[in-house]
Formats: sequence, structure tokens, C-alpha cells
Amino acid sequence: MEIKFETRHALFIILGILLIIGDLYFFYDTRWFKPLIVISFVIMGLQFFIDFLRENKRQKEIELKFLEFVRALVQTVKSGVSIPKAIQQIANEDYGDLSVHVKKLANQLEWGFPLHVALMNFVSDTNNRVIAKSISIVTESEKSGGNMGEVLEAVSSSVFSIKKIKEERKASVYSQIVQGYIIFFVFIIIMLVMQIYLMPNISQLSLDVSAGLGTPLPGTFGGGASKITADYMNSLFTYLMVIQGLFAGLMIGKFSEGELKYGIKHSLILVIIGYLIISTVRGV
Repeated sequence: MEIKFETRHALFIILGILLIIGDLYFFYDTRWFKPLIVISFVIMGLQFFIDFLRENKRQKEIELKFLEFVRALVQTVKSGVSIPKAIQQIANEDYGDLSVHVKKLANQLEWGFPLHVALMNFVSDTNNRVIAKSISIVTESEKSGGNMGEVLEAVSSSVFSIKKIKEERKASVYSQIVQGYIIFFVFIIIMLVMQIYLMPNISQLSLDVSAGLGTPLPGTFGGGASKITADYMNSLFTYLMVIQGLFAGLMIGKFSEGELKYGIKHSLILVIIGYLIISTVRGV
């Protein structure tokens, strides 16, 4: 995905920097310091994240419109028209975000570009895996002299089957997505209970035992190492939360969309919300 840096990106980055400065000035050494730092970085990267989501949505629409384009192409080729002429005839139809690429393809064919060259440019412009696989079949068939009408019809059926499988998979794993989120937040609650209630009680117990024995127990929370041990445990729980949220989100994306990259949004949501909850409730 190509990221174009625009004015809105700069404005949100500046806003995030200003929030960090305000956080350092007003909330330093308070329970709100770390959550506001995270929120600042979220604001700085928000527009890039929105671009990522928009690109994913655009690619899904392109796949859908590509199916319409191939079907129209099949019907035109079956009437006895060559593929280049057929593409030029149907190029003026509305294919949503795919329209600009279809018109460019038609223009290249009109200017005398070889079919396989124009199609490879089409693949490069759309940057879509489904389209790339479909066009590779068409170009190989064109080189070998196959029946293009049958090939295009097979490609149309293949694209439709892929789309149907993706929709069925997404619907079937919806409950698993919800379960993944629930399990993560249950994990957060368990960690908070351990940090806020269990660890202090263990620390107090070790101190009581140490006082009774007259010497600190090695490897416990007692003695001068209690603060270091508490900080270490806080960091450990934070790392566990980040790891859990990262891989849980990636798996959710893999199960629902079939690709790990679609899980990035779930990973970011889980990690950010998890850290905000832990840092706010824990207060350190």
C-alpha cells in the first residue's frame, strides 16, 4: 500500500505532539500520564490507520467490480468481438473504484499496446491479488492460443467462487471474532486482579513471614527489592498484554479475511485499548 503524506497527516501529527507537551506539563507523574501519551501517538497515527482501512475497503470493492467487469467482458466476447475491442466497448460502464483502471486499460489498447502488456499494467495499477491471479490465467491462455471466451468464463466463475468463500468464511467465524475479543478482555481483567489484589497480598505475606523469621526471604517481594520486583512484574504484565493483543488480532484477521494484514487493525485496537485500561486502572 502506497501512503501519500497529506496536510491532514501533518495536522494530526502536530496535534499529537501538542498533546504530548501538554501531558508532560500538566499530568507528569500522575496516573493519566501514560494513557495520554498513548492517546497522543494514536492521534498522530490516526490518519494513516484510516488510510489503511480505506485501502482495504477499496480493494474489496475492486474485487467485486472486477467480477462485474469480467462478466460483461465474457458476454461481449461471446458475441464474436475480440478481447481488445470488447474491453473498449464496456470501458464506459460504471465499475466504481475500478472504473479509472478499466478506462486506462481501454485507452492503452486503443493506442496500440499489446494485450498482455496492457493487462499487466492493469494488474500493477490495481495491486490486487485476485485480479493478478485472474489476469495471469488470461495472459497465459492468450499466449497459448486458447479459447478466450471459455477462459474468461472460467475466470469469472473462479472470482465469484473466491468472493463467495470469503463471505461464507467471514460469516461463519463472526462468533469466533467476538469470542477472541471477549477472551482478551477477560485476560486483561485477570491480570489486573493479580496486580492490584494478588501481588500486594503476596508481598505483605512475605513481609510478615520475613518479620517472623527475622530475615527477608530470598526471591520474595520483601526487603529492599520489593519496589524493583513490583516494577518488574508491572512491565512483565504489560508485555504479556501487548503480545496477547498483537497475536490475537492477527489471528482474528486471518480467520475472518484470510490474510494476516487484515488483522493489523484488530491488533492495534486490542493493544491500545488494553494498555489504556491497564495503565489507567493500575495508575502506574
